[in-house]
Amino acid sequence: MFTNQEIRLDLLKQRAFNLRWAAVPEGVIPLTAADPDFPCAPQIAEAISKYASERYFSYAPAEGHSFFRESVARFHTNKRHVVTNPDFVIAVDSAAYGILMTCKAFISEGDEAIVFNPVDFLFKYSVESCQGVSVPISVPLTPDGMIHIEALENAITAKTKLICLCNPLNPTGKVFTKVELEQIGNLAIKHKLIILSDEIWSDIVFEPHVYTSIASVSEAIKQQTVIVTGYSKSYGLAGLRVGSVIAPNEKLYQQMLLASDHQSTTHGCNVLAQVAVKSALDDCEDWLQGFVKHLKNMRDICVEDLNKIVGINCHAPQGCYLVFPAITDTGMNAETLQTLLLEKAKVAVVPGLSKWFGDRATGHIRLSFATSEEILKEGLNRITKVLNER
Repeated sequence: MFTNQEIRLDLLKQRAFNLRWAAVPEGVIPLTAADPDFPCAPQIAEAISKYASERYFSYAPAEGHSFFRESVARFHTNKRHVVTNPDFVIAVDSAAYGILMTCKAFISEGDEAIVFNPVDFLFKYSVESCQGVSVPISVPLTPDGMIHIEALENAITAKTKLICLCNPLNPTGKVFTKVELEQIGNLAIKHKLIILSDEIWSDIVFEPHVYTSIASVSEAIKQQTVIVTGYSKSYGLAGLRVGSVIAPNEKLYQQMLLASDHQSTTHGCNVLAQVAVKSALDDCEDWLQGFVKHLKNMRDICVEDLNKIVGINCHAPQGCYLVFPAITDTGMNAETLQTLLLEKAKVAVVPGLSKWFGDRATGHIRLSFATSEEILKEGLNRITKVLNER
C-alpha cells in the first residue's frame, strides 16, 4: 500500500506547499515539512465524495457537527483511555488554531507559559500572540532522555498559567513516559495550571514504545488538561485544515468555545473536513497501522544511513516521522549545511534554528521520512555523496 507507485509526484508538485514539492525547485527532494507523500486512505475520499454528491454545504454548529464530536469522543475514550464527553469537543480549523485558541482562553498580557526547548515554534508563537511570555525549559535532545522535573517546577511563578506539552515531541521524537507525565500532571495540580497537551503525533509511535495521553494518567490530571489534536500527520489531511480541542469539563469548555470566536462566524471548521475526520477515525484503523509499520521501516533506514556519514549523529525517534540528527561535527552550522544540501545534493531539509524549534535546536537539522523507500533512499544517497566528497 505504501509503495513508490502510490505516490503521484505530478500532483504533489502542484499541491504540496509549505516547503514541499510545489515549493522547491524542480529536481529537489523535499524531506522537510511533516506531511506524507502518500494519498489519504480511500475511505476518506469516498466519504467526502458521498457528502459532496448531495450538494448541500450548509452552516455547521459553532462547536462542530455531532457526528464529528461523537467520533472524536469515542476515539479518545476507546483508544486513549480518556473518557470523553462529546459535548466538550470542539471542531477547529487545524491543531495549530487549537493551540492558539487555548492560549487565547487562558493567557492574558504578562501571563507566562512553560514551553519545552526544543519544540515546534507554534507554542511560543501562540503564547506571544496573546501578549504572554514564553518560558523555555530545556528537555533532552535524545529521545530516551528524561525530563528534569525540578527545573520545570523552578520555572513556575505566580504568573504561570499554562504548561505546553507536545507528546510525542517534535522535533526529537521523544515519547514521554507515564512517570514523566504523572510528574508534570501533579505539578499542574499543585500550582493550578492548565496543561495544553498537543497530541497531533500520538498515532505515530514505534514499538516497543507506547503512547500515553497525560489526561489518562488520573482524573485529577485530566481535569487540568486541554487536549489539542489534528489529523494531518496520521491521515494526510493537512490541506483540509481540521483539528479538535477537548475540554475536561463544562467550565473549561465554555472558556474554550468563547475563545474560539466560532459563534461570530469569523472562525470555524468546514464541514467536509469534519466528514473526513469521522471516516478516518471510524474506518481507517487498518490503513493507519499499515502506515505506521511502513514508517518504522523508513525510520530504521534513515537512522542507519545518516549514522554512516562522518560528522552526523542520529538517534532513532520513538515517535513522529522525523529525525533530528546532530551535525556539529561536520564543521558546519545548520544553515550552511541546509544550503549545501539544497544546492549540491538537491535535497531540502529543515535547519535547527531557534525561530523554528528554540535555541537548543542549534547544531541539528530535521528530516521527514514520510515517503516511499525509493524516494527516501535517493535523498539519503544524495546527502551521503555530497558530504563524503567535501
